[in-house]
Amino acid sequence: MMTAQIYVNARFFDGDHLHEQTAIRVAEGCLSDMGPIALQKDGQRIDINGDIIAPGYVDLQVNGGGGVMVNDTPTPEGLGQIAAAHSRLGTAALLPTLITASYDTTAAAIWAAKTALANGVPGVAGLHLEGPHLDPQRKGAHDAALIRPMTAADLDLLIDAAQTLPAFMLTIAPESCTTDQVAQLVQAGAVVSLGHSACNYDTALRYVQAGARCVTHLFNAMSPLTSREPGLVGTALDRPELSAGVIADGIHVHPVTLRRAWAAKQGPGQLFLVTDAMAVAGTDLDHFHLDGRRINRDRSASSQAPSRLTLADGTLAGADLDLTQALRLLHHEVGVTLPAALAAATSVPADLMGLSHVGRLHLGQPLRHPAAMIRIASDLSCVTPLV
Repeated sequence: MMTAQIYVNARFFDGDHLHEQTAIRVAEGCLSDMGPIALQKDGQRIDINGDIIAPGYVDLQVNGGGGVMVNDTPTPEGLGQIAAAHSRLGTAALLPTLITASYDTTAAAIWAAKTALANGVPGVAGLHLEGPHLDPQRKGAHDAALIRPMTAADLDLLIDAAQTLPAFMLTIAPESCTTDQVAQLVQAGAVVSLGHSACNYDTALRYVQAGARCVTHLFNAMSPLTSREPGLVGTALDRPELSAGVIADGIHVHPVTLRRAWAAKQGPGQLFLVTDAMAVAGTDLDHFHLDGRRINRDRSASSQAPSRLTLADGTLAGADLDLTQALRLLHHEVGVTLPAALAAATSVPADLMGLSHVGRLHLGQPLRHPAAMIRIASDLSCVTPLV
């Protein structure tokens, strides 16, 4: 039998509240005690020295990691390799994300996610399809040749995925998808997210009324907020039904812009952190390929700062980001309170997708995933899985 661990001098974030100067006890793979009672029981004492103990991160937009892209390796093994790389970075649950692809590759990714879940692959919580039903005018790094309107065959495939996957997010643009299709997908269980679109406020509102509940990487690849037209950005910030992911790397969105967005957001929908990570996550690779196109990693001078990932023409192609880096920028540079920033990387995305088994820590909870409970340095410089 393993010796119980008692973590002392800890700041404990349970997914909702940050408890200062407390102790927690882990015994037989479960979070067994918290507070003074934890100190009265047997176990190996480990001084956390003021670091933060938190639930593992939840990331709803992960294109790759560990040298693998979902697009190139839409298999259960490929998804497992990606999840394992992000587990080492503190992520307990993620949605492998397929960037705009053919029908056959999309079907393969759905099968891979279903199989990975059936096999209990750690960390894989479902699937996110970012495209192919987007606006070519806001394609970003997506392959324009693969972007297309949603057909009846596409809809059937996606409805099946929504009905069978426990967490299924679909990024669409109004330019390539009807409100009726959105309503059917939502009824089937999909979380529909608006993105890669030049739509105006009135159009976005119709899709919200059809059931869309999220916006993908706010500010990026979408119509901006202007004086006469709120656009998709204004819709996301104003409509209480909508949540939105943000890439807090200081490259995709300026910290001041994020600060104003956080102040402006109307709830109950909330902003949350995503990495938009690519194959280089968790590796020393200086480049990788997406659909035959080379994407370069421009290493930052600082080991703690995210690098820039670009196509040959300079177009941003995903992010070289982990959620500890995003958390640090959100708290230190944007000024979001530490509990709110931690929630944006854990409980907020978990709640959006209905992932009740992650995003929070409570007494009696089994800690099965390698990163189910993590230790974050007090200065937010690094993370260590504790399980």
